[in-house]
Amino acid sequence: MNGVIELNEKKVSGKKRGRKSKNEKVVYELNRDQTKFFVDLSKERVPLEKVFDLLIKTNKKDYGREITFKDLALFGIDKIVDKDIDKIKDGSLSEMEKVKKALDEYNLKNKTSLSMGEFLVKKLSIN
Repeated sequence: MNGVIELNEKKVSGKKRGRKSKNEKVVYELNRDQTKFFVDLSKERVPLEKVFDLLIKTNKKDYGREITFKDLALFGIDKIVDKDIDKIKDGSLSEMEKVKKALDEYNLKNKTSLSMGEFLVKKLSIN
């Protein structure tokens, strides 16, 4: 040891810390270096029971290795089609995002440029 202290520098990704503005759109960036995925079902009883039931059913056999959650997940991933992806995307929307999406679709369909308030007044038939 010759008295040199080595510091590890964190890479700054250009993200600002603190509160995000309401209009800031989050851009998803895929990390292809990630090789491990974890699913925490500890607070979701129904999906957890479904996983346990599937594991019990698939492992009731006389031959072959043990079927794991990984096997079930990989098999299920192969079955996902574009229609399912659209359902998953819609399921990720908050209530306000659903309203905003409906507004955007209405404006596009009717070639209008209604504001959120005008759209809600029209849809709710408020005078």
